[in-house]
Amino acid sequence: MPIEITIPRLGWSMEEGVFVGWLKQDGDFVKAGEPLFTLENEKTSQDVEAIDSGLLKIPPDAPKSGATVKVGGRLG
Repeated sequence: MPIEITIPRLGWSMEEGVFVGWLKQDGDFVKAGEPLFTLENEKTSQDVEAIDSGLLKIPPDAPKSGATVKVGGRLG
């Protein structure tokens, strides 16, 4: 069953951030707890971990590095 990868809230007041980039490639097997992508807000840059294990599917319309993304937005 597919699990959506969404933009998490890194701080109480965070509404959007900057997508820095993927740490895995499309089609890679990812284990829960492994760093998956990097996200920046006005205070910090943080690697976000996978919440479950499975194959990573990055859709063609996924944000590119440097794109501003809204909290809750879909990445993969």
